[in-house]
Amino acid sequence: MTTMTETSARFREFKMPDVGEGLTEAEILKWFVQPGDTVTDGQVVCEVETAKAAVELPIPFDGVVHELRFPEGTTVDVGQVIIAIDVAPGSGDAPAPAAAAPAQEPAAEPEAETEPKGRTPVLVGYGVAESSTKRRPRKGASAAPEAAAVAAAVQAELNGHAAPAAPAAPAAAVPAQGGRPLAKPPVRKLAKDLGIDLATVVPTGKDGIITREDVHAAAAPAAAPAAAPAPAPAAVAPAVAEAPAVVSDSARETRIPVKGVRKAIAQAMVGSAFTAPHVTEFITVDVTRTMKLVAELKEDKDMAGVRVNPLLVIAKALLVAIKRNPEVNAAWDEANQEIVQKHYVNLGIAAATPRGLIVPNIKDAHDKTLPQLAAALGELVTTARDGKTSPAAMAGGTVTITNVGVFGVDTGTPILNSGESAILAVGAIKLQPWVHKGKVKPRQVTTLALSFDHRLVDGELGSKVLADVAAILEQPKRLITWA
Repeated sequence: MTTMTETSARFREFKMPDVGEGLTEAEILKWFVQPGDTVTDGQVVCEVETAKAAVELPIPFDGVVHELRFPEGTTVDVGQVIIAIDVAPGSGDAPAPAAAAPAQEPAAEPEAETEPKGRTPVLVGYGVAESSTKRRPRKGASAAPEAAAVAAAVQAELNGHAAPAAPAAPAAAVPAQGGRPLAKPPVRKLAKDLGIDLATVVPTGKDGIITREDVHAAAAPAAAPAAAPAPAPAAVAPAVAEAPAVVSDSARETRIPVKGVRKAIAQAMVGSAFTAPHVTEFITVDVTRTMKLVAELKEDKDMAGVRVNPLLVIAKALLVAIKRNPEVNAAWDEANQEIVQKHYVNLGIAAATPRGLIVPNIKDAHDKTLPQLAAALGELVTTARDGKTSPAAMAGGTVTITNVGVFGVDTGTPILNSGESAILAVGAIKLQPWVHKGKVKPRQVTTLALSFDHRLVDGELGSKVLADVAAILEQPKRLITWA
């Protein structure tokens, strides 16, 4: 799609592009330029996070940055202008750039032309109509100060000293025309939970609206005396109850917006778990010979410069098992009610990153030699850890491996990557007592778990694939005889 527009002969605008496959939005993670900076064609100006990955965006022309339309942390729809460039600086006075749009700030609704006159403005609807009818005051609203004074007097009587004078109520802004205080529903609920009468709260929001901070500020003075230790009363009056402690809700929990990669992961996992009927099978296997092979490969000159670890041999074992059981490498086409068998293997490797779990895949992994597979695995892991995995690298996977053993976990029941037929979980490799050649000996042992889509992979096929992987890891020479 076109990502730039020409507003005049001098200024050009760059739009948020679709950097993936049909993505609709992206979050601006970081700006690498500021207004007044000189940029050249191909220079990276910002980093954005899509539903799949973090991507750097290059500018397609030369010039001077005139305006950044959105600040960092803003989610921008594809097609929106994010930066304006002065491609002919010095040719005249440039208009002052507009301030960057505030992050996630909802636009104010235009005032309705049909709004009836003579009503008090409120947050929703036309407001409160003028009327001579008087509402009955809410129960307990006006009596709250008197009740507090009586309670204080009773307590003072029990303690044997005079009751202190009631503190003066804070000045409150009187709502227009005697209407109810202006506050959003969440703020009203907060005030109710904290026992704060909104009529006593001084609003600081726009147009006299009471904010959450105003409610907390009103609650703080009431909570302060409760923090000071008081002498124990001689007796407790049954009619006087102790006021509950006021605890700030923000100090007890943290809310993290779900967006970008994490949002996509959540949606994909829910869609996969409740669409594909999962079946998981397990097998525990002696991988002592595989660990010896890994040690030997690390010394092999043909493997010099590439990453060699147990995952490499496990990946090759899975590829051989798929070659022996090609029906497992398939996808379910819901629209056409067909099983689509794949004659290629794009091997996904689940990777934990600071932005969440991602599953890039090695394209045409079935055609790669062991050194080529090792090189591809190393590049995949490095790119994922650096947060540079592209959306294309995560598209088109057919089967996946997730190595939960790196966290010391024995095994798990992995959820299928959306659109794939199977996922193999590899547990921690540990030294355990094992019966080997009729004797109990310490051996390197791990547990494998294979989850598969039971619509296209039945129990027999899934069992064969898992058994083949286990057999290869137990006797790695089968990589040669079965390949």
